[in-house]
Amino acid sequence: MFENIPTSALLVTLLLLTFMSAYFASSETAMMKLNPYRLKHKVKQKHRGARKANRLLRRTDRLLGVILIGNNLVNNFAMLVAGLIFIRWFGEAGYPMAGLVLTVLFLVFAEIGPKTIAAARPESIAYPSSYILQPLLALLSPIVLVANKCAEVIVKPFVPHNQALTEQLTIDELRTVVDSEADIPEERQEMLLHILDLEHITVQDIMIPASDIVGIDLNDDDDEIEDILMNSSHGRLPIYEDNINTVRAVLSARKVGKILSEGSLNREELLVAARPPYFVPLGTSLTKQIVNFQKEKNRIALVVDEYGDVKGLVTLEDILEQIVGEYTTDSSDSIPNIHPQGDSQYIIDGSTPVREVNAALTWDLPVDGPRTINGLLLERLEDFPEGNVGIKVGRYLFETTQISENEIRSVSVTQIDAPNVKDEPDSDEDEPPI
Repeated sequence: MFENIPTSALLVTLLLLTFMSAYFASSETAMMKLNPYRLKHKVKQKHRGARKANRLLRRTDRLLGVILIGNNLVNNFAMLVAGLIFIRWFGEAGYPMAGLVLTVLFLVFAEIGPKTIAAARPESIAYPSSYILQPLLALLSPIVLVANKCAEVIVKPFVPHNQALTEQLTIDELRTVVDSEADIPEERQEMLLHILDLEHITVQDIMIPASDIVGIDLNDDDDEIEDILMNSSHGRLPIYEDNINTVRAVLSARKVGKILSEGSLNREELLVAARPPYFVPLGTSLTKQIVNFQKEKNRIALVVDEYGDVKGLVTLEDILEQIVGEYTTDSSDSIPNIHPQGDSQYIIDGSTPVREVNAALTWDLPVDGPRTINGLLLERLEDFPEGNVGIKVGRYLFETTQISENEIRSVSVTQIDAPNVKDEPDSDEDEPPI
């Protein structure tokens, strides 16, 4: 049957079969390598090749079926043609030689080479290939259907029928994508990462402690209240009696001018002009709190514990700063609790939140434990110090400068150069008190 076919024609046929095998191999890799999110974006832009590729990928089993059927047919026929050529050249000994030569030929030119190129440039191969694979799938659909049904017998025990296969990303996975694969400016990338981090940060992490809340005590003299109204830089002031746990309302700074212009101070008018207080639990995540602020049409919330005691205050601006950072060029200057001393040294109030210090100074103090500098040091010391002490936490040397009866009021902190990890593998661990 093949005796009358010239050897040159067989060689050309073998070359064509090699190209066809390379096509199927590269198409398989390119289709599987397509970025699903970039593909969806291209589909939304009505890219024809992307739309065809997307339709094919909806049924991966059928796509792989037509590619593998085509590839196996080409490879088997190529082996037959190569055998005829080598038998003509070397007699009966040529057939095993054909298997060896064809294996090397196809491995390099029809497998490794095409698949490497396809992995590097999946879109440039997958989109054009979809124009061929789609009609080919329609042509071979009966064979593909039978092959897939037979394969299901083997696949079914390993892939449960009720297994949920999804391409949805978790928050942590999306964070990894933004952090390592997103082609966006660094500033916007940082903002996106901060937005994703909001889910893991609670209002307790960023609130102003109750002891630092500036408000109006209705039991104070008129002069004291007027002084707070005129000189306070805060946009909203809680109104309470005796202490913050008896808060009655929150006054907007925009209404202060009208109240003061009426002459004598009227406490009832203060309460009428203010709005009712809005309370949130300590453990509320910042993601949820942004939604709560929007729902309540509010910008300030008092943070309470399980007993209803006010522990702090959080504003919408505090949450926005977690996303965009401080609004000044030198964030440490805008935080009254952090006082630069030069040479990477700072005096920091013990009540300052650890996250606030990290954000202001771009430090990496641990945030998975106590929320304030005072709490962080007491956890490391495991006892309340009788006098000033020093302790090393990671790359930072803390020295207490002011201690009261039950808290560390202020500390001096110096950033130490990062240790050589190879020479001192355990040097990142906290050192005992000095």
